[in-house]
Amino acid sequence: MNKGELSRRYLLFLCAVFINAFSIALITKAMLGTSPISSVPFVLSLFTPWSMGLHTIFFNFLFIILEMLMMKRNEIREKKYELLLQVPITICFGLFIDLSMYALGWVHPEHYVVQVLTLLLGCFILGLGISFEVKADVAMVTGEYLVQVMSRFFHREFGLVKVCFDVTLVIMACILSLLFLPGLEGVREGTVVAALSVGPVVHFLRPYMRVFDKWLQGKPRPEDFQPKVEEKYPLVITIAREYGSGGRQLGRMLAKELGIKFYDKELITLVAQESHLPESFVSQHEQSVSSNYLLRLIMQDYEAPIERSLSSADALFVSQSKVIRKIAKEGSCVIIGRCADFILKDWPEQSIVRIFCYSDIESAYRRCVDEYHLDAATAKAEILRINRTRMNHYQHYTGRRWDDPQNYHLMVHTGEHGVKLTTACALIAQLYREKA
Repeated sequence: MNKGELSRRYLLFLCAVFINAFSIALITKAMLGTSPISSVPFVLSLFTPWSMGLHTIFFNFLFIILEMLMMKRNEIREKKYELLLQVPITICFGLFIDLSMYALGWVHPEHYVVQVLTLLLGCFILGLGISFEVKADVAMVTGEYLVQVMSRFFHREFGLVKVCFDVTLVIMACILSLLFLPGLEGVREGTVVAALSVGPVVHFLRPYMRVFDKWLQGKPRPEDFQPKVEEKYPLVITIAREYGSGGRQLGRMLAKELGIKFYDKELITLVAQESHLPESFVSQHEQSVSSNYLLRLIMQDYEAPIERSLSSADALFVSQSKVIRKIAKEGSCVIIGRCADFILKDWPEQSIVRIFCYSDIESAYRRCVDEYHLDAATAKAEILRINRTRMNHYQHYTGRRWDDPQNYHLMVHTGEHGVKLTTACALIAQLYREKA
C-alpha cells in the first residue's frame, strides 16, 4: 500500500468516525435509549458537569488501559502502533460527539412516531459510518479492539465476549441511572433496536462500498502494467460426499494410490490455528450453519475488516477457505468436503478434479452400522440429519445446490448397486493422471 492510498484510507476512516459520532448523537436525541457502547457516557453526562463526549474519551481511555493489562509485553510491543492510534481516534470520536450534540440541539422529537423515525435514521447513518470504517480498513475503534483482546485473554469466542461486554455496559448504565437519577435513563427499546438493526444496514451497504475502490487505489502505476508470470497450480482432488457414501475411504485410497497428501480431520487443527478458535469449536461447527438469524446478528462484529467482522461460524468459513487455498498451493492433495470445490472455483480446470459421492439410504445405513459403528436404531435419522446439515452449509456459503452435477466432474454412486470404492478409485486416478 503506497502513501497516497494510505492517506486516502485514513481520510475515509476519519469521515467514518465523524459519521458514527453524528449518528450516536442522533440516536441519543431520539430519547429512546442510546447504543450499548454509549450508554454509560450518556448517563454520566446527565448528572455530572461534563459532556457525553468527554465521558466517552475518559471511558475509552480506561478501555485502552484494560487492553494493555490483558496483553503480554511482547504483544504490546508488536501492537504498539495500534494501541497508540486509539488515542487520537478516541479524542476525535469524543469531540465529534459533542460537536454533533451541539449541532442537533434543535432536535427534540415529542411524538413517539417521530422518535422512532429519528432512531431508525440514526441507526441507518451509523451503519453507513461503520461501512466506511470497514472499507478504510486501517484501524479499529477502542471498544471493538478491547473485545478482541478480551476474547484472546479469556480464550472465548469473539461474539460471546462482545455480547457479555455490551450487556455489562448496559447494566452499568442502568445502575448509575437508578442511583443518581430520578428514573431509568439512556436504556430503552432504542438500545435493543440500535444493537440489532445496524448489522443488516452494514450488510446492505457493504456491496455499494466498491465505488470507493478506484479512489482508494489511485492512478495505476507503471508496474501494474507489467505482464504477470503465470502461476503454477498443483493438481487437487476435492470430494464432496453424502454421509455413509464412503467418500472419506475413497479419498484415502486415492491419496495412497497417487502418492499425494490427504486432508480431512487434519484440517481441523490447521483451521483452529488460523482462526484462533478452539479445535472443539471448529470440529463442531465447521460444516454447519446456524439457523438462528437473531443469534447471528448479535454475535457478529460489523466494525472490523471482513475476516474479523463475521460471526464465529462465518469467520470459521473464511479461515477454512484460507487454509484450503494454502494447502492446495503447497502441492497436490485430496481434500474431503468443506466446500473445497467452491473455494477452489478459480483453480484452472486442468488442475482440479471435483468429485461427488452419493449412495442410497439402505447402503449408507449398512456402512454406518457396520463400519462407523452407529446405533442401528438411530442410524437412518443421523444420516438424513448430517446430509441436511451439509446441504444447508454448502448452499449458505456457495449459493449453489450441493448435489448439482454442474458443480462436479464426476458423480459417483457408491451404494450396493453402484460403483465399488476400488473401481471408483481406479476411475478417478485415471482421470487425475490424464490431467497431470
